[in-house]
Amino acid sequence: MDASHAQRIEGAASLVAAAILAAAVAFAVGRLTDSMVMAGCAAAASLFVALLALQSIRPEERELPLAQFVPDELAFEEVEELILTDADQVVEEPAPAPDELVLDDVLGKLGEDSRVVRLFDAAAMPTPGQLKARIDRHLGQAQAPDASAALHDALAELRLSLK
Repeated sequence: MDASHAQRIEGAASLVAAAILAAAVAFAVGRLTDSMVMAGCAAAASLFVALLALQSIRPEERELPLAQFVPDELAFEEVEELILTDADQVVEEPAPAPDELVLDDVLGKLGEDSRVVRLFDAAAMPTPGQLKARIDRHLGQAQAPDASAALHDALAELRLSLK
């Protein structure tokens, strides 16, 4: 990030902070007096003073001391041939403990009160014909009767009983 970009961000943050202070001063003066002109003047004055105060603060120049760094020479052993040992071989992970549930595990028969749901269970999946019959049965049902009038009457009775 270059310096001009950082200065713009800091300037915007200073302006927002000064504007928040000016709004608070305007609110306080507005509550104390009935004059909106007085509140506006107080807000403008506090905005100006806050901006001057925030712009007068400058960061100090940082001087970070750096120690002298001299890299060491790297020493390599001369090896003619690389030989793999047993320590270099990849060992397969141990099987999971019997109390862990792995996604590959097959669950036994579920009880009637079981909260576990079997997804994609072939026995529980309806056939395409059964799905079509369900859809046709749903679409063939008559529309539910409009109960809005009954609800309106019940609300009217409730209002009368509260009076």
